[in-house]
Amino acid sequence: MLEIGTGFVSLSCGGSAGFVDSHNITWVSDDSYVTVGNTSTIDFAEGGSSSSQLPLRFFPNSPGRKCYRLPLKNLSSSVLVRTRFVYKNYDGLAKPPAFSVSLGTAISTTTINLTNSDPWTEEFIWTQNKEILPLCLQPIPNSGFPVISTLEVRPLPQGAYKTGFRDFPNKFLRKSYRINCGYNNGSLRYPLDPYDRIWDADQDFSPFRISTGFKIQSTFNLSSLKEIPPASVLQTARVLTRKDVLTYNLPLHTPGDYYIILYFAGILPVFPSFDVLINGDIVQQNFTVKRSEVSALFITRKGIKSLNITIMNISFCSQINAIEVYEIVDIPPESSSTTVSALQVIQQSTGLDLGWQDDPCSPTPWDHVGCEGNFVTSLELSDITLRSIGPTFSDLLDLTTLDLHNTSLAGEIQNVGSLQHLEKLNLSFNQLTSFGLDLEDLISLQILDLQNNNLQGIVPDSLGELKELHLLNLENNKLQGTLPQALNRESLEVRMSGNLCLSFSLLTCNGVSSNPSIETPEVTVFTKKKHKFHKHLAIVLGAIGGALLTLFIISLSVFLYIRRNKSEAITYKARAETGVRSWSAAKFFSSKEIKAATNNFKEVIGRGSFGSVYLGKLPDGKLVAVKVRFDKTQLGADSFINEMNAKVCDFGLSKQVTQADATHVTTVVKGTAGYLDPEYYSSQQLTEKSDVYSFGVVLLELICGREPLSRSGTPDSFNLVLWAKPYLQAGAFEIVDESVKGTFDVESMRKAAFIASRCVERDGSRRPAIAEVLGELKEAYCIQLSYLASSGHVS
Repeated sequence: MLEIGTGFVSLSCGGSAGFVDSHNITWVSDDSYVTVGNTSTIDFAEGGSSSSQLPLRFFPNSPGRKCYRLPLKNLSSSVLVRTRFVYKNYDGLAKPPAFSVSLGTAISTTTINLTNSDPWTEEFIWTQNKEILPLCLQPIPNSGFPVISTLEVRPLPQGAYKTGFRDFPNKFLRKSYRINCGYNNGSLRYPLDPYDRIWDADQDFSPFRISTGFKIQSTFNLSSLKEIPPASVLQTARVLTRKDVLTYNLPLHTPGDYYIILYFAGILPVFPSFDVLINGDIVQQNFTVKRSEVSALFITRKGIKSLNITIMNISFCSQINAIEVYEIVDIPPESSSTTVSALQVIQQSTGLDLGWQDDPCSPTPWDHVGCEGNFVTSLELSDITLRSIGPTFSDLLDLTTLDLHNTSLAGEIQNVGSLQHLEKLNLSFNQLTSFGLDLEDLISLQILDLQNNNLQGIVPDSLGELKELHLLNLENNKLQGTLPQALNRESLEVRMSGNLCLSFSLLTCNGVSSNPSIETPEVTVFTKKKHKFHKHLAIVLGAIGGALLTLFIISLSVFLYIRRNKSEAITYKARAETGVRSWSAAKFFSSKEIKAATNNFKEVIGRGSFGSVYLGKLPDGKLVAVKVRFDKTQLGADSFINEMNAKVCDFGLSKQVTQADATHVTTVVKGTAGYLDPEYYSSQQLTEKSDVYSFGVVLLELICGREPLSRSGTPDSFNLVLWAKPYLQAGAFEIVDESVKGTFDVESMRKAAFIASRCVERDGSRRPAIAEVLGELKEAYCIQLSYLASSGHVS
């Protein structure tokens, strides 16, 4: 049995202060559960009580979803969610709104129309495992602003409301009726029902043939029923004494599938037997109620428009104690974890709050996102500062349309090669300079718009291999030379005006050759050398007791490692020589040797930030990976060498700028997704606070025992920073790594968690200096040592 009131969430929507009601339930403001909407109050009296100021929250027209985010972590597998909507002309317009409600990815089939009923109560039973449950109000065009007064979450008994429901996966329940049969003195709820279900009086439903209501005090064994109906409900019943038939005619607001539970309790000194019919069909013959026992019938009906529950007497006094009726509502499948994670990283890279939370497709698509079912098929992020197509774009595998026009893209086109379903790609009005190699893989591409960029050189032959392409817009670039003849076909429109000299003709113009030579890229091949750093570090750490000690030492080690790397910014030549010595087995090859080894760069086996990787075979038969650098600037060379080095320091800022004046800013964001400073995406500037952010992510990894980007679990937990930060700021340490629970001092963990949360603030100016981080970790370390000493773990 659930402890009374445990896990209750009772929100006064629009309220500013908490209070305890007449049922001894504690209510709090909804401010911590919703980030949008305006508040108001209205004079409202109910049930004969005196008028009082009732707070409410309303949602004017604005971009994004209008959602509450309800925490379900550590609650039972089934929860009751109850919402109450009150208008009462709070705005003086006398125009009650109409809107719908969604739970998770599902929209309820019923429209909330406060013209028909004001107040209006909706109640749902959610039976799916989920850490955060979004409840959203969906406006209807020209129907006013959605408004809400209260929102409640009540944990239900473990496994409740699933019996007989196995044929309906991925569903939730919307309450139609909950009847306390034979009871006519108002509704019954908490504390008589410890789960705070509201049982309505029988008289409100006027059974077709009235029978006697009985109330008899009895003790029941409820172990057989996971729903655990309250004893006070089971002690009343509608009993057939002079009639043979009892019928409940229950109107249904929406035709559909329904879940029906009929409760029977042996409160009489006899064993009544009867048949049970639903809409005239017998669902149970010769059903018998035994003395002092509780039983139930769980019934599902598909595609019904009305509900008729009939009990036909066989022997003694047939009875029914309670009825629950629920509409079965579909839960659309969620988008893939990979897609959600990628979009969250992209939102971070914009430096904007796009309102992208929970699932991108359901209940309604995010702004800038288009969907087919649970697949994200279009993304339009025009007119914002994006600067580069980051690596996470390549995870949006279902895209058919990508529009990134006027987003300050620069450099080469990259990270789109995996988008095999892409049909429309708009990269116009940017500062792109190079085609890159990814376009050749877009086998489904139909429209490619590259107008008004700074594309230079010739148009690559590979574009001619895109057989589905029917519009190629190259206008207003700096292209020259002859277009590939494969593009000269009737099914394809090529727009080329506004370039230096671009045509299908073999002629030259202005003295410029139509086929300028392509320089052979500089290539270096390196054999791998195993690194034992991680193994040695793990052995050392395994010998050290205490979770916070480990946390501190790892954190300090990573920080000192980064600082050491930064202090070694020397000229490219000296640094390259140092790098070659560290590889020990490096050997340089001529362009001719490389071409022969790779069969003229035939097979691409990967792409990095600064070049493509080709499969090669040396004369001695050894297989090698050959990386061809695109960028010949010192920055490109330095970054190329850096990308070949060990990835120990690569948590976001490992691609370092080493020019003497340190004034050059790369136009392409480089680094590992999940560790990158969001400000770096938009500003391209590496600062000490960028290191602080990346270091904060490492701290969160150590505290929570998980990677910064996860492709498993629920969408709420894909991004470590977005998932962990609210918990740690609230002191909710249940997300701490299971392996260290019970081994740390709470105050020590609080300090470490607090400084980690500050490190990953979106605004860099709000992040602490690294010296302050070090000081806080030292304090946490000292507290942890004291704790270990006092508990006898260390002397």
